[in-house]
Amino acid sequence: ALVLGLAFCIERIIYLSLSEINAKRFMADLDAKINAGDIEGAKQQCRNTRGPVASICYQGLARINESIDNIERSIVSYGTVQSANLEKGCSWITLFIVMAPSLGFLGTVIGMVMAFDQIEQAGDISAPVVASGMKVALITTIFGIIVALVLQVFYNYILSKIEHLVAQMEESSITLLDSIMKHKLSK
Repeated sequence: ALVLGLAFCIERIIYLSLSEINAKRFMADLDAKINAGDIEGAKQQCRNTRGPVASICYQGLARINESIDNIERSIVSYGTVQSANLEKGCSWITLFIVMAPSLGFLGTVIGMVMAFDQIEQAGDISAPVVASGMKVALITTIFGIIVALVLQVFYNYILSKIEHLVAQMEESSITLLDSIMKHKLSK
């Protein structure tokens, strides 16, 4: 559970890190191009920049000749798609977070069964007879909880990165709509 959970965490962290850009600088450059009337240059800037912010801006610029309502609807729809891409794989991480303690508790039950089996075979209850089964029970519980804690830390880090990117997407889409409105009014 730890290995698989960490694999999903590492993949998400790499994906989210590659999706991050300096959104304020990107939007300032984009705004300057839109104000100068260089819509093709703005589209090219979006195509050449990785991440969801640039993708959303490209969707808005691709419909610049349509009404503001259509542009906004397109940006919102594509933003939903981009948000889903950011959250892809997170359900697997939560599965391993929940599954690890359950596997630990399964080990606890197995350890207790072993302890009772050893009591039955020995015919009496003494510490040495019960110790190995209890040891299995406690070790599996400990490791299940440790795995869940480690994965939970990574999961919270991933959620904070997703929240940051979604906030950037929302802020950038508002800035883009303002820039497009100014461009349309200056025509």
